[in-house]
Amino acid sequence: MPFLLAFSTYTDRGDVQKGSAEIFFRKVKFWKEDGETEAPPVFNVDGVNYFHVKVVGLLFVATTRANVSPSLVLELLQRIARVTKDYLGILNEDSIRKNFVLVYELLDEVIDFGYVQTTSTEVLKSCVFNEPIMIDAAHMPPLGPAALFMQGNKRMPGTAVTKSVVANEPGGRRREEIFVDIIEKISLTFSSSGYILTSEIDGTIQMKSYLSGNPEIRLALNEDLNIGRGGRSVYGYGGSSGSGAVILDDCNFHESVHLDSFDVDRTLTLVPPDGEFPVMNYRMTQEFKPPFRINTLIEEAGSLKAEVILKIRAEFPQNITANTVVVQMPVPKYTSRVSFELESGAVGQVTDFKEPNKKIEWGLKKIVGGSEHTLRAKLTFAHESHGNITKEAGPVSMTFTIPMYNCSRLQVKYLQIAKKSKTYNPYRWVRYVTQANSYVARI
Repeated sequence: MPFLLAFSTYTDRGDVQKGSAEIFFRKVKFWKEDGETEAPPVFNVDGVNYFHVKVVGLLFVATTRANVSPSLVLELLQRIARVTKDYLGILNEDSIRKNFVLVYELLDEVIDFGYVQTTSTEVLKSCVFNEPIMIDAAHMPPLGPAALFMQGNKRMPGTAVTKSVVANEPGGRRREEIFVDIIEKISLTFSSSGYILTSEIDGTIQMKSYLSGNPEIRLALNEDLNIGRGGRSVYGYGGSSGSGAVILDDCNFHESVHLDSFDVDRTLTLVPPDGEFPVMNYRMTQEFKPPFRINTLIEEAGSLKAEVILKIRAEFPQNITANTVVVQMPVPKYTSRVSFELESGAVGQVTDFKEPNKKIEWGLKKIVGGSEHTLRAKLTFAHESHGNITKEAGPVSMTFTIPMYNCSRLQVKYLQIAKKSKTYNPYRWVRYVTQANSYVARI
């Protein structure tokens, strides 16, 4: 069960009884309502509304008896997770346990008498005085093969930074550096014959600044970037779509971003606030090259047996490596046993048969671009099948993370920082990450 961080209006208003955290824990752990085995993000127990979000294996929970907007509370929980990560540097169970006093102080400033005051890391710095107890990322337990299906020790998605915004370097000096992450979550559906049915990219440019004095930043994107279908911008920006142009359906910008020169040279100007924040969110539905191809074959091997052959091929360059790849496939409900046959060569392969959910899982710690991997799974049935086994299995789904790779081809051409002096040259870090949001192949 994930570690639980819960807060309630009980703290300020007294309208939710003590012990609500225990009630929530038991309800979610043993949830079996409406035919589902996983609790929805919002539910009601004895007149108390429970809202929760799951972030890197941690559950952030809010409770209230009032009739409030669920989307408002869920957004608040996501922002609390982000501001907690800003202050602790690393968001995991160990960092929260060691910094529980700081976390309570943050919650006390974020919410007053049940009302939200601010979730701005920059504003909170003037109100929060506890120093974080830093957790050394280098000494965190490594993610071994057996932990591929666990999420408790993962870093917060879409972050490259594992230190606090209020922490200084040894000796009291603050290291001048800025981090920019281009994170893309892709949704893609293949037909049974391998054709792409739907494709979409939800992307964001995340920034985290450790620059003293908040100097002005200029962030230049692709010159051939077009916003809006057919190259016509929905924001009034011009530009025609060339053959190799990057075409986004729509986008939005952080309030600190100035777009004065964006129409001319696709440059964003801003003074970054403290903490992590999205410079730009964007969406793209133009067809793109998928990072993985999935082939599935199911062969009957008698009245009570069948064999599943799963093949995945990495379609990205050889100098790129995908991490923590997990492939899942539902099998017929009457499957009683599964034995696996793995090929040699892949790093950190793990197989598992989830009998309650009737799913097979195949995990690979790393996949190098251009490589192909195969899994053979032999199914044993409890009784003879009276239908088409292929229709009773699948679809196949994948989750993965690919560092230094993005499907949209959106690029940061340069990151310019206003100079305070001739010797001022802070560190600049730019990272690209592609993650699977919904990556599905029909059988």
